Amino acid sequence: MKTLSEFKESLQATEPPHALSVQLKSLWYDGKGNWQRAHAQVDHLSDQASAWAHAYLHRKEGDIWNADYWYRQAGKKRPDTTLDKEWEQLVLHFLAGYL
Repeated sequence: MKTLSEFKESLQATEPPHALSVQLKSLWYDGKGNWQRAHAQVDHLSDQASAWAHAYLHRKEGDIWNADYWYRQAGKKRPDTTLDKEWEQLVLHFLAGYL
């Protein structure tokens, strides 16, 4: 999987592609509308990449204080963009590392 459109197309499946990174699996479940399963993918991880996905999920949840904590853990700032745009940016970022 190399593109955002391919990733979005994979959302038609019932399960994520097996070779996805944990961060991409988290975003995949979020893209399917399953926040709980998305959160479970990264909740127990402390690396910066997972913290970034975790931050996005808490921002989406509306828990800004917690989101800001995870953005700091990821070395990022909360973006001034829509959640949809941030989701796409995260997918693109993690796909680039997936290649």
